[in-house]
Amino acid sequence: MKDCFTELFSSEEVNEFMKFSLDTVFDVNSIVSEVLFALLHEEVKYVHTGSDLMIMEKTAKGKKDIVLGYILSLGTPEHRSLMETAYAYGSTYQFALITGGPVLKYLSTESSHRSQVWFLHCRDHTGSINSLMSDRCLFTTMSKPLTTLNLHSFLQLMDAPLVTEVYEDPSTVLPPPVPYQHTPQVFLFSHPETAHLDMDTATSLALKLRGSALVVLVHRESPVVKSSQDYNVAFRFPEKGSEVKYLTLQGLNDVFDIFTNQEKEEDDENVEEEEEEDYEEAHYDQLDDEIARSVYQSQGFIPEVDSITELTPENFHGAVAKRSLTVVLFHFQWDAVSSLFFESYIEVAERFVDSEVQMSVVNCEEWTLLCAAQSENSQPIPFQPITSFPCILLLRPGEPAQVYRDMLDTEALYRFIVLSQKPSPLKVSTEEEVISFFQELPHPVAKYNPERVFGLFKTHAGISVFTEAAKSLRGKVLTGLVTGELADKWAADHSADLPALFVFPSWRMHTPTVLPMSTSLKGLLSHINAALLHPMPELTVENLPSFLSLGKALLLLFVEEEEDDAGRRQTQVLVEEMKAVVELGQRKIEKYLPSWIHLGRTPAAMSVLGSYFGSMPHLPALVLTHLPSGPEIYQYPPNMPIAASSILSWLQRIEDGNETPAGLLGGDSWPPAFEFLDFLKLMDMEEGDEGIVDEEDFLSFSSAEIYDDDSSVHTEL
Repeated sequence: MKDCFTELFSSEEVNEFMKFSLDTVFDVNSIVSEVLFALLHEEVKYVHTGSDLMIMEKTAKGKKDIVLGYILSLGTPEHRSLMETAYAYGSTYQFALITGGPVLKYLSTESSHRSQVWFLHCRDHTGSINSLMSDRCLFTTMSKPLTTLNLHSFLQLMDAPLVTEVYEDPSTVLPPPVPYQHTPQVFLFSHPETAHLDMDTATSLALKLRGSALVVLVHRESPVVKSSQDYNVAFRFPEKGSEVKYLTLQGLNDVFDIFTNQEKEEDDENVEEEEEEDYEEAHYDQLDDEIARSVYQSQGFIPEVDSITELTPENFHGAVAKRSLTVVLFHFQWDAVSSLFFESYIEVAERFVDSEVQMSVVNCEEWTLLCAAQSENSQPIPFQPITSFPCILLLRPGEPAQVYRDMLDTEALYRFIVLSQKPSPLKVSTEEEVISFFQELPHPVAKYNPERVFGLFKTHAGISVFTEAAKSLRGKVLTGLVTGELADKWAADHSADLPALFVFPSWRMHTPTVLPMSTSLKGLLSHINAALLHPMPELTVENLPSFLSLGKALLLLFVEEEEDDAGRRQTQVLVEEMKAVVELGQRKIEKYLPSWIHLGRTPAAMSVLGSYFGSMPHLPALVLTHLPSGPEIYQYPPNMPIAASSILSWLQRIEDGNETPAGLLGGDSWPPAFEFLDFLKLMDMEEGDEGIVDEEDFLSFSSAEIYDDDSSVHTEL
């Protein structure tokens, strides 16, 4: 195969590419780790010698703790875990990679056969005089295997207090809270006469057990402490239950030995689990489906947060009845997409704290009957069985459920919920209410500049179809309804016959598109959606599905980010020329969708454009792609000015077969090994034309065929 390079786009410097060879990106782990490593090349430092480490420690002293990683090989799952953590915690800790040799020797690991992580306490959490006077930072070794979850838990433990003091019996002390819930607890006992010495002993033990256990100092002078004086230490291992075990030990080394043996047992169990995973992993290799593998490898846990209510069959109906709107996320804890989306769902929930909106979840792994829409009592379930995950429903008392089908994204979901809180349709009866519907939207609805659809009826005939359409559009479009004399007045002002629809798209709010009222729900929705589409839209990740669903060829103008007012004026001139193409071409242009992409606002499109031709063309660039007749991509001649008349002539030459394609959309595919693993097809069947597209989908929707013979090129279209 030819030497090829994958181009990485940096969001900090939108006009600069960073490159790495394809032989370093052999699977999902290597792609993610290499991309993050390139993005964080300024933040994640390399440490080659002991002197390098000493200088870094001096710089970080009193300011930041250091997370030091040793990776056996780049592009491995361990490398990915470290880089993902660095991406998430880069502002909190200084991350560094060591190459072995002298640094490993200083860390008491002269040779290592596995990847490891050390936490250097340079901010001086202990506050001890020795640590303040020394130039070197105390360090703690992460004992568990290097995974994203283990590293996250380890970092949380590093920020936990060294010693916690309590005045209650160990049996009544609550288990560690999130995120320390899986961490063992060690209870030492203190007497008033030796309180200072007992605290020093507890601190010394805590330093040794840091990252492995939490130390709790129990003050025996409290009357509620009932533990026998015969015992001087107690333990609680969460994985073995909440029971507290009491022992009498001779010294701190005995306590340390208990945890050393405990970790050895866990290591033995991990070896057995890894052998089982190897077998299961081989099974997934045989399936040869990257989606199945990704879901399997990305299993995680769902955190508990106060802003989200967990629904069960017992509290479901009561919870829904208490609020005007309940948003429910149906998920599986082992589902990779559910786990990834949950962070965004939490962010949305935090915005609705102390509001009428109740954000909630249902764990379908535990409550299977509820997710199957089967009631355990006589009360009906207001939704159909959940068949795809994650699934979001909006529930209102006494109404059918509304399905959320847009992007799994914080802002998209928040906007949908905000707009869904408005009545749909809103029934107005006075001139003031009509004006308020169009001009006086409350915050935060107003900032979204929502599209509006207004139904005008002389009588109540035909209102039912419009009402059903309004319910279907709820969350995306604001709908209003007026009848009687007021409807006559508005219709007369716009020379319309009743019944009629006034459609106000976001790009033209002052002049409505007047539509006749359709007698069928499908026809009415089709007319409304067509009227809302911009005739010369700016394509983004969010609106891409609606335009691709039209099935038209894309006449696509790529413009770069402007540096000044002159650049912005030039962009506006180009967009106006594209609008002129629509006006001059009229019926001839109906088979095409003239559109444009601003590379500053949609940087993912840079990779799309580069993939068309194998390299970035000069900007602005005009291309014709996604032809219904074939995979050809045509580029408007770069040396010709972008003018409406010239563009129409160029399109005519393409239709006459007098233009040579500049590239081809990728024709190769990587189909799933089995029909039941074709998740994309299943989603299309369940959701119809409405899809969920994220940044990665945007990159893949038009990947060009720029390689001579490479069956690994995976394109979606």
